[in-house]
Order: sequence, then structure tokens, then C-alpha cells
Amino acid sequence: MKEVEKEVEKEVEKEVKKEVKKRKTVRVTLVGKEKKEELQVEVGTTLKEFFRNTIPRPAGNPVVGAKINESEVDLWYAIQEDCEIKPIDLTHYSGVKVYERSLVLLVLKALEDLYPDIQLEVHHAISKGVYCEFQGENSIGNNMVQQILDHMRKLVINAVPFEKREVPLKEAIELFKKQNREDTVQLLQKSPQDTITIYSCGNSIVTFYSYTVPDASYLKNFNIMHYGSGIIIRFPEQQAPDIIPEYIEQDRLFRVFQEHKQWIKILGVDTIGKLNHICKKNKIKDFVRVSEAIQEKNIAKIADQIANDRENIRIILISGPSSSGKTTFSKRLTVHLRVNGINAVPLSLDDYFKNHEATPRDELGELNFECIETLDVTLLNQHLTDLLDNRVVEIPKYNFNEGKRSATTKKLQLQPNEIIILEGIHGLNPKLTATIPNLNKFKIYVSALTVINIDYYNRIPTTDLRIIRRIVRDNQFRGYSATDTLKRWNSIRRGENENIFPYQNYANVMFNSAMAYELVVLKNFVTPLLEKIQPDSSVYSEAVRLLTFLAYFESASSDIVPDNSILREFIGGSSFKY
Repeated sequence: MKEVEKEVEKEVEKEVKKEVKKRKTVRVTLVGKEKKEELQVEVGTTLKEFFRNTIPRPAGNPVVGAKINESEVDLWYAIQEDCEIKPIDLTHYSGVKVYERSLVLLVLKALEDLYPDIQLEVHHAISKGVYCEFQGENSIGNNMVQQILDHMRKLVINAVPFEKREVPLKEAIELFKKQNREDTVQLLQKSPQDTITIYSCGNSIVTFYSYTVPDASYLKNFNIMHYGSGIIIRFPEQQAPDIIPEYIEQDRLFRVFQEHKQWIKILGVDTIGKLNHICKKNKIKDFVRVSEAIQEKNIAKIADQIANDRENIRIILISGPSSSGKTTFSKRLTVHLRVNGINAVPLSLDDYFKNHEATPRDELGELNFECIETLDVTLLNQHLTDLLDNRVVEIPKYNFNEGKRSATTKKLQLQPNEIIILEGIHGLNPKLTATIPNLNKFKIYVSALTVINIDYYNRIPTTDLRIIRRIVRDNQFRGYSATDTLKRWNSIRRGENENIFPYQNYANVMFNSAMAYELVVLKNFVTPLLEKIQPDSSVYSEAVRLLTFLAYFESASSDIVPDNSILREFIGGSSFKY
């Protein structure tokens, strides 16, 4: 009976669609931030035309895409039936990424016109922008960069069109072979799709795993600057979509990226296609060993650096964004410190939370556990001072179920060979340890900095690796669904922008917790979780984006992951206790 009902429903749906096609107009519900608006729109109207007529934005923060009934689409999309439309601009994470991809295509067009022998490689985010390098040119200078910038702005003024076309997979592979784009050829050989979307501007051709804007006129707000042996493409960010953010040099972070990029190039695995090749050749175990050995070596170097200044350093402060692997890093660092004759005594910031009645609230009236004011900083500094003066302190114990400190405490006194290790999101904020001299502190910033690329024009954002890690860990150990995690992610990111990223340059050293192999392992864990998200969910389009991205990877068993790996913090099976 149910099967018959389903068949009837399908027939009714077909008839409705036929009727809609006969109509000249359809009903569109435009969902704004403050109101909904019902509109009649001609069938076949593209979103580019629709938004040009309904939300004109000659400058500033452009609409670059949309959600149609929660499915994300580009501005080429033609409206065919009644639907709900939510515009996507640069206040959305995906909108910023559309803007970034479009600027990459614009740079490619400028290089084609001015320096056709130069090849572009997109690498990583830095200093509120994206760092790229040129291959085939040894003397990059400010004059050359200025020429490229000026030409890009002319292309914007002339609204140079970007073309989008669907081609069969085999044809796409042959096309990129003719372009000598072996990185993209290797990528497409793993593609699960029969057709590939190709974007072009002039003779500059690229495939993105998401979309661009229809023409250069959308890209009015950007800059490029000469940096290192390449350029930084700079553009607005989600928090301030109308302006290019203030430039802040992140030279230490840049050096960490460069160091790991060199390792990846030496290993010959700087793109997904090359990583997939290793998986197919059953060489992934060796690659895992080398990747883990690189991390082990870097942790040992940090421990040695601390030991060499043992007379002054009394407190180790560790901070970093969500899912960067801070906890496992601190435990592995503790092991290497013991090799140097130093015992690291962990102090938990969680025990210094204020009681709920004294906890600040956010703009919605909810308890704000992200800001530093939620911690009893005064008590913490008093205890740290006492410990460094060799006095006994009564460490509090926070009861999360009751939202207040327990009556019981724990006595602590440092021994001559002991050092305090303090890990948490506020670790690098000077307010946290204001009474402790900098001479006595060693500050470490931990983040998962991805250095492997999709191909040479498509980078893997650090944020994407972290959200995948977080989805897996939340499901494994906290009972949260992928939907739960994705819905909270914007709030988590806001907290990072306020409480973590502004202080990363205070670090003495930066540690990269990302490993080039980990997404082939995480794929098996996260894919079924993302596939459970339904089309009517507000995070459905983000789930589709991540699934599309992960589809390019081969998969590997978690058995290849050592039990002391940072990756074990997310997939389980760690030899460390948490």
C-alpha cells in the first residue's frame, strides 16, 4: 500500500512541475535578515538578474550566491518553480570563499594577459589573505605586482565575464592534459562525477569544487601585495564584509607554513592527486610514519628549547583554535620534557571558572563561557605567583553539573624539577597571566595548518580540516550529530576571532598539528555522519560542500594511525588519557 502511495505522490509531483513550467511566473519568497518578501518572478530568470533587480549593490558587500530551499547554488541558476531564496553575501563563510575563488580566476586572467609564461600556485591563508607563489619567474618585485593589480582592476571595471560550462569527465581530463595541469588531471581521476564544471576567463581555465561569481564586476574590493617569493591576495572577511582588513604581518606563522611546505615537496605529496597515488600503491603506511616523525621531531625541538632556558621558564602556556589538537600536543610535549629531566604539572583552566551567577552573558542573555571574564583571573594569578614562590596552594575543583566550585580542593606545591603547563583558549592572552613576568613564560600556539592542496589553484582551508576533526570528535565522545556541530561552528569561529587569533603573535613558537595524510582516514568517519543531514536542514549545503570535497580523497583504515598520534584525539584509540 505504501509503495502505491509513493507512486501516486511521484505522479502528482510530476504534474505539478509540468503545470509550473506552463506558467510564465512563479512565486518566490525572498528571505532577508529581518523580513520575508513574496515576489512574482518570470520562469527562467537567473539569480544574477533576480538579485540585480531586487537587491542592487553597486559596491561593498555583493550577493555572490544563494540558497534555494537550503541547497546552495550559484548566480547562473535559473529559477523554474516556486521556491524560497536566501541570498549569500560576504557575511557568510561560503560567500567569502566564492569571492576568494573568483579573485584567483581574476589573477589567472591578469597573468595570461601580462605574463603568460608564469604559473600560479595557491598555497594558504596568511595575514587576512591568501598567499600564492609564481612558478617560472625568479625576480618577482613590487613593480610586477603593481602591474598585475592595475590590470585586475581594469578587468573589474570592464566587467570581464567568467564562463561556466559542464563537460564530460573524460573531456575535462584531456583538456587539462593539454594545459599541462597534471595536478588537476590526477585529481579528476578520482572524481565520482560523470561531468565536471569548468570555469574560465579568456583562456584561463580551472575547475573548483564550488562556484565563482559570473563576472569580474562583483570583485570591487581587493588588493594584492608582494610578500616573500609570491603575493598575498587580500579581500574582505566575514566579520567586516565591506572593507579589506588591516594588514598584520604574521611572519612566524608564515615560516611554519613554509617549513611544512618544504617537507611536503620533498616527500612529493603536495596535492590530493599525489596523496591518492600513494594510497593506491599501498605506500600510505610509510608516509604516515614520516608525517608522524616530522611532528615528533618538532615537539622534541620545542622541549629542548624550553629545557635550554630552564632557569627562567616556569610556566608553559598553550593555546590554539578548536580541534587543533592542543590536548594531545601538551601530553606529547610532557613526555619530551621528561626526557630533559623536567616534570610538567598540568593546571586546568576549567577549575578557575566563576560560579554561574558571576558568569558574564552574551547579547542573547546566554552564559558566555568563551570570554576571559568567565575565569577567575585574579585567583589564578595569585595561585601561579604562590606556586612560583614555592608555596602550597589549594587548587579549586569546578563542578560543571552544578555550575559552581566544589567544596573540595587539591593541594599543590612545585618541586625543583617541575614546571606548570597551562592549556586553554585564553593561554596567550596577556590578561590571563598578567602578574607573571614574560621571562617566566613560554607560549605555544597550536593550529592545524594544512599545506597539502586540492590542486595548485585550490587550497584546503585550515577551517575545513578543523571542522571535520570536530564533527568526528563530537560524535565519538560527546554524542553530538554532524548537524549539531555544524550549527554551532559559526559561534565557535566568532569566539576564536575574539579570544584566540588576536593573540597568536604573542607565541614564542608555533606548532602545526596537521598531517598530510589525515583526511584519507577522517573520510571514513565523517562521510556517513554528513550523509545523514537532510535537504531541509539549514546546514545541508555545508554538508554537501564537505562531502564534495571529501569525495576526491581515497580512504584508508584508521589502523595506520599510531596510538600516540594527535589524530587519535578525534577518532579514538589514543594511548593518552583525557
